[in-house]
Amino acid sequence: QVELAESGGGSVQIGGSLRLSCVASGYISSFDCMAWFRQAPGKERAEVAAIHRDDRTLYVDSVKDRFTISQDNAKNVVYLQMNSLRPEDTALYYCAAARANGNSCPRSRYEYKYWGQGTQVTVYS
Repeated sequence: QVELAESGGGSVQIGGSLRLSCVASGYISSFDCMAWFRQAPGKERAEVAAIHRDDRTLYVDSVKDRFTISQDNAKNVVYLQMNSLRPEDTALYYCAAARANGNSCPRSRYEYKYWGQGTQVTVYS
């Protein structure tokens, strides 16, 4: 079993920054990829960024050059540094873990087996 716990959400003004953290515990070797997803009210849960155990990363176009996903394998922690935040970044952010799909991290939420409870990010003007 794997447990994921997010932290670091909050309210921030437009243009501000936040860093989300996700601590993984349990059967860590059961997954190769960790990702951040977000879900705004009335919208589907969508991938934001993913990182493979070998540090390869993926980003959705809307966050490229603003968000950075990273990991500390020794501490089993994945981070999401979010800069230049916009109102459209407002959502509940989830951490997720999955086996790699071949040699790459999955892009679909349905391929992620383990999920955290989520942390709210609100960007205001």
